[in-house]
Amino acid sequence: MSVGEPGILDSEEQIEAIATVFRCDRTSAQSLRRVLIPQRVSAKQILAHQGEPSHHCWIVIDGCVVVQTFGVDGQRQQLARHGPGEFFGAYPAPTEHRAEIEALVDSQFLRAEAQTLAALVATDAQIGAGMAGLLARQLDRALDRMATRSTYSAAGRVYSELLALADGRDHIMPAPRITTLALSANTTRETASRAVAVLIRRGIVEREDGRLVIHAPRMLRDMIV
Repeated sequence: MSVGEPGILDSEEQIEAIATVFRCDRTSAQSLRRVLIPQRVSAKQILAHQGEPSHHCWIVIDGCVVVQTFGVDGQRQQLARHGPGEFFGAYPAPTEHRAEIEALVDSQFLRAEAQTLAALVATDAQIGAGMAGLLARQLDRALDRMATRSTYSAAGRVYSELLALADGRDHIMPAPRITTLALSANTTRETASRAVAVLIRRGIVEREDGRLVIHAPRMLRDMIV
């Protein structure tokens, strides 16, 4: 497994990030900090390969990872995607990676050994409640994404994915690649390319200096059908 260099979060930033994710007090955040190690990875770096032993779990602090499998015919299929505040990997015990995990952009994580984190969760009520809340929120997001895939048109899924990537901002940096966008929206590259071309032609979005600027977020939302 390829991993990046240690992260640059200082101790106070780590405690703040942990307290936010687990919604716990400083004392519990300090306990978690002893087992959660900062880690940075570069865009397109592979954190884990399908079929490898899995002993660690991660919390995304900044950036995004994609979880994808390869079938017997070599076809790539995206299973999930995780952004800031989300959790992935082995938990509560070591297992085997069911899929490949790749960083889409330069990303920063907090990484823990699965059993060590599980032992801490079992002995601290506040941390246990925080972990339960974290996993419940993540399940809710996953159900939202499943509903999007089954309810919206292919183009609507592309537009929904763009809004998710923007996360309330007026731009996406770096601009998403069409292939990655298509995988995330569970559609073809050609369909995703046509959907983005419509937005550019109507002036809703614009490519500028390596980013995708969203000029009319309300119009973009209205196109999610």
